[in-house]
Amino acid sequence: MAADAHKLEILRGLIKFKSNTQKIWGVLILLTIVTAVEVVLGIYKPEALMEPVLGMKWLNWIFIILTIVKAYYITWDFMHMRDEKASLRRMVVWTAVFLICYLIFILLQEGDYVFEVYKDGYVKRDF
Repeated sequence: MAADAHKLEILRGLIKFKSNTQKIWGVLILLTIVTAVEVVLGIYKPEALMEPVLGMKWLNWIFIILTIVKAYYITWDFMHMRDEKASLRRMVVWTAVFLICYLIFILLQEGDYVFEVYKDGYVKRDF
């Protein structure tokens, strides 16, 4: 692949562009739509998404998933991970996925502990 040749498609080839400028605008529009969905959900907080699932509300899971999708897509397109070898892509992406999942687990554990302390007073955990 030539140094200036980039794949001019997004969403796994679903949308194709004729130039890099068009692709940049397309990516901007895609990320703007995802962000707008997050903002609208954050403002209106639909009651249907307030049911708890696995210790969190559906709305929180949607925010986490959309944020990970945006981060993945930015890395994939703007950091040119799409053009790298598969082993490097896996090494970078899977490490990030593992660390993000680990961070989410830690934040949920500590947040739940702090919530219980404020709700019930002193809480002791047996680890």
